Amino acid sequence: MLAGLLGGAAGISPWQVVLQAVDWLPGVHVDSGLAPIERDLLWQIRLPGVLIAATVGGLLAIAGGGYQGVFRNPLADPYLLGAASGAGLAVTMVIVLLPGSAASVPLAAFAGAVGGVFLAYALGNTAGRSGGTATLVLAGVAVTSFLTAIQTFVQQLKVEELRRIYSWILGDVSGGWDQLALVAPYALVSTVLLLLHGRMLDVLSVGDEEATALGVRAARVRLAVLFGASLATAAAVAVSGLIAFVGIVVPHVVRRLAGGSYRIVLPLSLIGGGAFLVLADLIARTVMAPAELPIGVVTAFIGAPFFVGVLRMTRKAEM
Repeated sequence: MLAGLLGGAAGISPWQVVLQAVDWLPGVHVDSGLAPIERDLLWQIRLPGVLIAATVGGLLAIAGGGYQGVFRNPLADPYLLGAASGAGLAVTMVIVLLPGSAASVPLAAFAGAVGGVFLAYALGNTAGRSGGTATLVLAGVAVTSFLTAIQTFVQQLKVEELRRIYSWILGDVSGGWDQLALVAPYALVSTVLLLLHGRMLDVLSVGDEEATALGVRAARVRLAVLFGASLATAAAVAVSGLIAFVGIVVPHVVRRLAGGSYRIVLPLSLIGGGAFLVLADLIARTVMAPAELPIGVVTAFIGAPFFVGVLRMTRKAEM
């Protein structure tokens, strides 16, 4: 987060940024030498952008870990399961059909996320267990393609909003304090809910019958985790648009470094996801300065090869 605050296209030295950050502390007064417009840039644009990136990255990563635990599928991810595309369709409909209703965006995104996951899971179940772990992914891809097609049709209903919608689809964490405040309650509820169920996901990993024998109500745990993960995905999508691969990259890295217990995976995914997206945002803001690269492009460059590697490892484990 400090690196994200220090970096950017504006010609402000890192030392001046550090001095200004110290000056923001209560009871501390330090002359950073920055002009008022530069201080406003840091306070109104760069700082909330870094906080939004950290929040969105953490939400997507912990949601990915939650989905992987509840489906016992290492390829489960908010974007592969249709959660993000469902939320994206719902938000697009709000933008096109109900302009100016910003407060309804998170609720619409949540409804869309839940609907997308339900469709993918129901479609995946029609194939039974014969398809292995790839079945759910293929179902998610089908649902995502279908919902994206509907989203494209809805976009054409209001051509003047296309630029806003497309910039949102490519991912954007440059919102202000109002967007951060809008998403904070949903982020808090979903994060707490998922963290409280980490131990339960560890019990579910041994199988439903064993979990029931240990006194765990598997259906209730799955419902709670699905609710929390979908709410986290909806909150992230509502504030930043569609940013892929965070939910599959970060939990896998955490498992490699810290083990497979969800009591560890979920909190570390929250922290690691925030760090990952802040770094991606820093790259997006500096690699083509003064122009900015959409953050979704950066995460796709990193996440797509990573996903191929995870898919190969999963297929080998099933053989």
